[in-house]
Amino acid sequence: MNKKDIKILLVDDEPDILEIVGYNLSNEGYQIITAENGSEGLKKAKKELPHLIILDVMMPEMDGIEACEQIRKVPDLKDTIVTFLTARGEDYSQLAGFDAGADDYITKPIKPKVLVSKVKALLRRFKEDTVSSTVKIGNLVIDREEYKISLKGEEIILPRKEFELLSLLTSKPGKVFKRDEILDKVWGNEVIVGGRTIDVHIRKLREKIGDESFKTVKGVGYKFVD
Repeated sequence: MNKKDIKILLVDDEPDILEIVGYNLSNEGYQIITAENGSEGLKKAKKELPHLIILDVMMPEMDGIEACEQIRKVPDLKDTIVTFLTARGEDYSQLAGFDAGADDYITKPIKPKVLVSKVKALLRRFKEDTVSSTVKIGNLVIDREEYKISLKGEEIILPRKEFELLSLLTSKPGKVFKRDEILDKVWGNEVIVGGRTIDVHIRKLREKIGDESFKTVKGVGYKFVD
């Protein structure tokens, strides 16, 4: 999907935020739609069906939390990514946002380059309709939509990050995924984790899926072998 085809809805009652965020994302080639409150944002979300919605929390008429709850009730928006804009230290807003159905949050103030990187990371999660949600490789079946896997007909429960790591590696069997790429796509730019984190998750996957399925390329990264 080209950037010019991606719609991002910005909902904030501060004109400066709409202008700055909109300007930086427009420069990246995205289609930008804006709204000044939650009620207007909900109407535009239903009309435009954006791929990503960036919601402020504190707004007039309808706040971001309520808007998110309403958005999650719209079938046509079930795959839309919703992230909140929250002030630093507003832990209660972040928790309330996740409870309302948000996928993530962005703390403000935020530097433009960091914002763009964050948005790119969020959009990588968007599933295009042309991509099958179920992948079958040998005796391994991965259901990306329901976060389920089965091996030789037996269901295996994986924690979210192990599942996302397995899903990434199996997206292109035989390809060597570099460590930086794995950290970026599984943990995201906003999370600081050590290289050992990948090693630990790979070890756990080897124990559950089979040691022979995961190959280490020393000094580079990992690949999944069918």
